[in-house]
Amino acid sequence: MRSGPLRRIADAYVPYFLYRVKYAGAPVRLFAIDAVDGSLDLFEFPRIPVERELLEMEGRNRLKATLTTERAVELLRDKVLRVISSRVFSNARRPSGDHACALQLHLPYWLGFHERAGAVRCV
Repeated sequence: MRSGPLRRIADAYVPYFLYRVKYAGAPVRLFAIDAVDGSLDLFEFPRIPVERELLEMEGRNRLKATLTTERAVELLRDKVLRVISSRVFSNARRPSGDHACALQLHLPYWLGFHERAGAVRCV
């Protein structure tokens, strides 16, 4: 309600980098961080998707990856630390080891366009 009335909804495809993350005392986990600015929630995958599970799509609603790999790893470490410290290790420090990017993929999102005071805002 604070954003104003919803005027339109559109589908969009957000780029994600899928990383293998290894930290002390735990198995390798797969986390995906959005490659636009790293602000969206992480996704965790049970395994790397195989080719038959992926679709190749073209479209104008595909966002471009603008996050550098260095910044992505930095943000990923901070977010993974929050995930593992809240779920697994209450005294975990920082994830360590390989943060190899295993795959880049786009995940579907719905965008809502709200109007307030003559301006349109995307949420």
